[in-house]
Amino acid sequence: MTLNQSKRIFFTKLAFEQAKKNIGSTGPNPSVGCVVEQNGTIISSGNTSQNGRPHAEFNALNKNLNFKNSNVFVTLEPCSHFGKTPPCVNIIIKKKIKEIFYPIADIDSRSRNIAIKNFKKAKIKHNIGIEKKYANNFYKSYFVQFNKSKFFIDAKLAISKDFYTINKKKKWITNGRSRRLVHLLRTKYNCILSTSLTVNKDNSILDCRLENLENKSPDVVIIDRFFKIKKDLKIFKNKFRKVYLITQNRNLEKEAYLKKKKVVILNINKNYNEYTFLEETFKFLKKKLLHRTIVESGLTLLNTLIKYNFIQNIYLFKSSIKLKKNGVNNSTLKYLKKIKFDNSKKVKVNLGNDVLYKVKLEKNV
Repeated sequence: MTLNQSKRIFFTKLAFEQAKKNIGSTGPNPSVGCVVEQNGTIISSGNTSQNGRPHAEFNALNKNLNFKNSNVFVTLEPCSHFGKTPPCVNIIIKKKIKEIFYPIADIDSRSRNIAIKNFKKAKIKHNIGIEKKYANNFYKSYFVQFNKSKFFIDAKLAISKDFYTINKKKKWITNGRSRRLVHLLRTKYNCILSTSLTVNKDNSILDCRLENLENKSPDVVIIDRFFKIKKDLKIFKNKFRKVYLITQNRNLEKEAYLKKKKVVILNINKNYNEYTFLEETFKFLKKKLLHRTIVESGLTLLNTLIKYNFIQNIYLFKSSIKLKKNGVNNSTLKYLKKIKFDNSKKVKVNLGNDVLYKVKLEKNV
């Protein structure tokens, strides 16, 4: 059965739906999706497993099915190199796939444009370029791993209708639906960046508390330039994820205590200015394979990151309630107010009276 272009696009989009399932949870490996079509019907599908292995193609094809003359749709060029697992091109060839479709080549030099050669030898048809623009955007956080000067950093902020970020009377500004969506959003990243000011004040846990997604809680990085972090915080009690503290000062007593709690401490040169301190922080995170970061902090850090063009996307959760005299901000709103949060930036999701805006800043990537 020959597929027309609309069908090819349809199956490629379904492959991306598979890829979305584990984005942020596949370590240094890209989150890939794969669907297998035969006679117009999907007979199998798969995505990259948590922590990056097995790959999507293996998960889709390693089944007791007859895949001969099927078409495979993958969101990224299949790997061609031996690592901890055999290359995915091998299982595609072994299963006698008729044609493979993928939008873009892998940026990893060990695989880039090598799959084509393998498929030609095996007489497997290959079609490259479907949904190319979408794929390039989807894999931005993966691509930055190969560029030392680029970082993928998103931010989330909650505000009242009258643009206050702190409610003096209550802990929350937005409603329960918004907060649940924040927990889901966290699962799409492998790192949450906050500050000691935020964590100390709220005793934040910064994890995912959605049923069956608890194991996707990202690692946490706390910026604490002056070592003001409190010791007995809830965030240090979770043994199943890493916590990093980034500082420019020393406190031997706290260091000893936090190291017992398995907290990793990075002490950055005290003479570095604000920009260099942040740049060194993000370089460190990339070395730790934390290449997909979301910022959850107050306005002070967010303003600084916007000012220096570190932010890729910003998610703004806006309440329908005005706080008036009960509202306060810990920093200026001038950077935030320069960003256009108009109706075209609204995300179509039911948050009751709350509204979510997503704005691309993109200067850093």
